[in-house]
Amino acid sequence: MTTRILYFLVLTGFFVSPQSAIGQDEQAFFIKNIYNTTLNKGKSYDWLYHLSENIGGRLAGSANADIAVDYTYKLMQSLDMDTVWKQPCMVPVWERGDKEEVCIKWNSPKGKKKQQLNVLSLGNTIGTSKKGVKGDIIEVFSLDTLDKMDPAMLEGKVVFFNRPMDPSQIRTFNAYGGAVDQRVFGAARAAKHGAIAVLVRSVTLRQDDNPHTGVSQYEDGIKKIPSLAISTNDANQLSQLLKQGKVEAHVTNNPQVLPEKESYNVVGEIRGSEHPEKIILVGGHLDSWDVGGGAHDDGAGCVHALEVINVLKMLDYKPRHTIRCVLFMNEENGLGGGKAYAKISNDKEEFHLAAIESDAGGFTPRGFSCTAEDEVFKEYFTSFREFGDFLSPYDLSLKAGGAGADINPLKSQKGLLIGFRPDSQRYFDYHHTSIDRIEAVNPRELKMGAAAITSLVYLIDQYGL
Repeated sequence: MTTRILYFLVLTGFFVSPQSAIGQDEQAFFIKNIYNTTLNKGKSYDWLYHLSENIGGRLAGSANADIAVDYTYKLMQSLDMDTVWKQPCMVPVWERGDKEEVCIKWNSPKGKKKQQLNVLSLGNTIGTSKKGVKGDIIEVFSLDTLDKMDPAMLEGKVVFFNRPMDPSQIRTFNAYGGAVDQRVFGAARAAKHGAIAVLVRSVTLRQDDNPHTGVSQYEDGIKKIPSLAISTNDANQLSQLLKQGKVEAHVTNNPQVLPEKESYNVVGEIRGSEHPEKIILVGGHLDSWDVGGGAHDDGAGCVHALEVINVLKMLDYKPRHTIRCVLFMNEENGLGGGKAYAKISNDKEEFHLAAIESDAGGFTPRGFSCTAEDEVFKEYFTSFREFGDFLSPYDLSLKAGGAGADINPLKSQKGLLIGFRPDSQRYFDYHHTSIDRIEAVNPRELKMGAAAITSLVYLIDQYGL
């Protein structure tokens, strides 16, 4: 390293250890250029604005999802990739229908009272009749507790699952994982015991009036019952009312489950000059829930992936490996796109050296986590950690851990699967809600994430694994 370059790196805070810096000046400066270009000329926020505000919620199988496919397909073409295509996949179709309602009634010292709750039907749930269903509410805090209860206590009742996310979990994704089972499986389990409907506390740490939707699943042979999320403020109030006495719920909703249809992943790539047969994938999922604009989940991931291509093109970079951008369809309601992509890739005997997924929002980047088949993970992880010398000046850490739902089906190819990890503290404030819109996204944080992912793609392309 020359004295002049060493002085520059120390002065600007981008100094790496002498042992690893030998011969790596070019890469360090290129990463700095990635950040400069992304922050000054990046288009990710503009693209996200269009996805969130001009198109809106993009539930797989919906008209908006079709519009998003066409928009991003044309956008990829405008980025002058070598090849752009729509990859077919089958997706379920669920429509929310008219606005759902839950009215609760209870006796108070001042007489009978009633109140409308803030609710959203959960994905795949069935509807009630026009008259709705009525029943007393029974509060439970876990699926196991429900299964231990006397079925006579639950027959004809509305089961209210009220286990909150654990605020002591530093990583909010762990807290989410500890609470989301009641949303996914609550209706099926309650129906076994004769319940007529389910209300589920929204899976968020935030206390507000915004209900959070999300997928729910039924079991074959078990009667299907309506399942709706209620806001955390309403959950807290309802819990207090139940401590004082009986509360009745009147539940009305009318969603529809329609036949599945064909949709598409949107895929584009730049062919590698030295190892075109080895693919570095970067992607997010194009679908979102139907409420809000899907800005953080996962419009941010999609524009991150698109920005990788855009920035490398602006820098006139010629990759050694094939860099492929994939916008997956149907992550939220069945992983139709991720499964179809992996099957087609396996049938073609492709090899993904690395696959990077951004599906944790557009917040400040903190680093990356990775996983792989056990037999190859140790070697990959050793190489992966060496990139820390380049990325630590940007406050990015590299860890073992999970990757992403859409890329997990590629694990059998024995490449490295990588998840982008932004700060998670605010993600579940917006997740699956009507307020997941562009105003919830900070433009600089979004661009910093795109720069971080582009830098990792560049390093993997330069050094391999």
